[in-house]
Amino acid sequence: MERSIQTINPATGEVIETYPLMSDEIADTKVAAAHAAFEQWRAVPLAERGEIVRRIGALLRERESELAELMTREMGKPISQCGGETGLCAAICDYSADHADEVLGDEERDFDGGRGLITYQPIGVILGIQPWNFPVYQVVRYAIASIIAGNAVLLKHAPNVWGTALALEKLFIDAGLPEGVFTVLLIDTDQTERLIENDYVRGVTLTGSPAAGRAVGAKAAACLKKSVLELGSNDAYMILEDADLDSAVAACVQGRIYNAGQTCIAAKRFIVVDAIYDEFRRRLVEQLSAIEFGDPSDPETALGPLARADLRDNLHDQVQRSIKAGATCTLGGELPKGPGSFYPVTLLEDVTAGTPAYEEELFGPVAVLIRVADEAEAIRVANDSRYGLGGGVFSGNRERAVHIARDLFDTGMVNVNGYNMAQPELPFGGVKDSGYGREHGGFGMREFVNIKSVMIAE
Repeated sequence: MERSIQTINPATGEVIETYPLMSDEIADTKVAAAHAAFEQWRAVPLAERGEIVRRIGALLRERESELAELMTREMGKPISQCGGETGLCAAICDYSADHADEVLGDEERDFDGGRGLITYQPIGVILGIQPWNFPVYQVVRYAIASIIAGNAVLLKHAPNVWGTALALEKLFIDAGLPEGVFTVLLIDTDQTERLIENDYVRGVTLTGSPAAGRAVGAKAAACLKKSVLELGSNDAYMILEDADLDSAVAACVQGRIYNAGQTCIAAKRFIVVDAIYDEFRRRLVEQLSAIEFGDPSDPETALGPLARADLRDNLHDQVQRSIKAGATCTLGGELPKGPGSFYPVTLLEDVTAGTPAYEEELFGPVAVLIRVADEAEAIRVANDSRYGLGGGVFSGNRERAVHIARDLFDTGMVNVNGYNMAQPELPFGGVKDSGYGREHGGFGMREFVNIKSVMIAE
């Protein structure tokens, strides 16, 4: 019996499309075709690969409206935020094309008795398992780095954004990428393990939860294949006594509600020193209280629905369990009536170690406010997490903030006196339960290549 998956508009609950699942046999055929395409693509000069990647970026800009409508319809992203996502993806393409030669070009080093050549060679087919929260960016982030390095790429996207996945496949081909170099697989989670075992698949990258990361990382390791994992986080933002409160509050609000809070590097825990806690809290409550959810297709809407009803229910359960464990719900915290998977802006206080709001990732518009005595306790609480993806420090003393960010904050990325998301020029990735490996800034281009030494006798 043929299995299928439906995509649902999270703002209305209406069915968008029904997609038949690919059989294992069809998936295997596509993997073999990807390997055959790789054998041809690897021989294309790096400069030519770069030009195709540049054209992908140009088409992303041209088709911004089409992709925006898809993202808003499939996962509820406010239409006003979609342009930023496609713009970032186009910038990633441009950066990759501009810097591929310096990142992937051959290097020479002398050694005793000869000359060494270091070359970065593609390894084959790379499987990407990606989530729904940034339907275009999550794909471009890993795919472009591997494609420009000469690999072929498979995409197992989240089922609720399969329309976006197929639109990207068409866009890549329209930009001149040979068929088979980027392939969308409409398969279920239970089919993915077989793909990792496939001899043609040489590497696996996943963005998702720690549980998914453990499963995929363990399977890849059992098959002796490299993996890159970008997992969740409960990013802490420290606000010290000399911080500019206007900019700190504005950045924290933006960092918490952007994309309905469904962002791995969202600002999630606000750790505020006692000296300014009350004033920071007053301003935070004032700004958060003014944000209401609404129709994501309306350009004026700042907060759309969560991507699926089950995600909304899980978030609400975390909030309720936190309240039962002693947290105070200052704002929100109630399931709204009516269609759609909306959730109100919520603020939890009096959160202590051991509660879900302290220990877990809250993937939605729920902020956690924690009072600490001083800088030392702020650093301790910020690092008191099994996660380590991003975070932030606010201080009027920039040198002090940079020192904390550089030397004392146990995360892969740190913001100082602001909130920034991924940047094409800078490495992206985490430590601890937030995963391993790096993307962006040229680092992703070297994750799935054979760094080969050629020793030439003199």
